[in-house]
Amino acid sequence: MTRRVVEFVSAAVLAVAVAGWLALVEVFWLPLRVAGVLVPLSVVLAVVGNLLLVAGAHRLTGSRAVAALPALTWLGIAVAATVRRPEGDLVAAGGGGLGAVTLAFLGLGGVAAAFAVGRVLGAPAVPGLTPGRPPAAAAPPGAPGTAPARRLRRQDGAHR
Repeated sequence: MTRRVVEFVSAAVLAVAVAGWLALVEVFWLPLRVAGVLVPLSVVLAVVGNLLLVAGAHRLTGSRAVAALPALTWLGIAVAATVRRPEGDLVAAGGGGLGAVTLAFLGLGGVAAAFAVGRVLGAPAVPGLTPGRPPAAAAPPGAPGTAPARRLRRQDGAHR
């Protein structure tokens, strides 16, 4: 495999691993209390984490498909935490305040993930962006080889 392919796959695996780890930490921090007061740190981490991981995966790889992987990983783990296990355990559950924090975690985290993926998918493609490489510096308008420069040239080669 070429170096570029290895870097691309490594960045994709890293993005999925970080998203999975962050989702697990967030799920287990749902009942976090400080001095007996419920602290919704998981909700904040879910929103910020999903926004940053999707954008970071897109920036590292240049791939829109890979950019969606952290959001899908987060969603899979967060939803799996709400399903009762065969032993009867339920990780993300609760009534009252904990139930509200859990719902906010799932709702706001899911909305943030959907927003981040939508922003990446809806963004115009960056010309010259190769997966695994950051975008090159943009040429100034009118530089040779750019569309405006080609439109300004006459067929005989003289400029207007």
